[in-house]
Amino acid sequence: MKLSLAGQAIHIATGRPDFDPSQPSLILVHGAANDCNAWRDVMPMLATARFNVFAPDLPGHGMSSGVALTSIEAISDWLLTLIDALGLQQAALAGHSMGSLAVLEAAAKGGKRITQLALLGAAVPMPVSGQLLETASRQPDEACKMVTTWSHTPTFFLSGGGGHGVWGPGKTLAVMRRNSGTLAGDLANCNNYQHGLAAAALVACPSLLILGKRDRMTPLRAAQPLQDALQNAGRTEIADCGHAMMVERPREVAAALLSLLA
Repeated sequence: MKLSLAGQAIHIATGRPDFDPSQPSLILVHGAANDCNAWRDVMPMLATARFNVFAPDLPGHGMSSGVALTSIEAISDWLLTLIDALGLQQAALAGHSMGSLAVLEAAAKGGKRITQLALLGAAVPMPVSGQLLETASRQPDEACKMVTTWSHTPTFFLSGGGGHGVWGPGKTLAVMRRNSGTLAGDLANCNNYQHGLAAAALVACPSLLILGKRDRMTPLRAAQPLQDALQNAGRTEIADCGHAMMVERPREVAAALLSLLA
């Protein structure tokens, strides 16, 4: 679907052609140099469970117009405006990597408007190496390759995954290459965000951390301070799974999300 927000055309993938405002709604927020296609393998399983599912392309990403937002705080404000523009009184939020920081900040600001919160591949703080930041700025395609390699387990990378002859990591790389111009700024957003633990302390709704046990981008140990700061948080760890969990283990991700929404 297309939506005009702050004078910009925003593209939103949905789980079905229309939506029923009386049904629970879930907004899925992608990570750095990504777009709604990050959730492509997860959305059908959520939609069949009678949830309204929305996966927007953030400004400047995918098929949304405008320029990429330059802070996690700005993305969170944009998400709360999006909820209003969709005509929703309440919504659950789920975000991956950079998106996890954005939905965390939005939940802290949104109060009772946010019914549940899922944080995938999350860590607070979320530092980014200087080498990756520099490569993203000077050689974005090389940085996309680096992130793709680090985002998957070696087993998945070598075995292919993806199903039906599709090389799974190639899906991750293709989406990142399409959005490579946003990578440097998005990584800087992650690196610069310092309000995460304070935001987590303000979140009262049920929360769930969904983590890959073999995540090399946001390793398990990095999630513990965030879990401790949240008032009402659970934790799901997915075995044999890296950072790009929606590509490696979409069924497990969908099951974890449905367990929170239920």
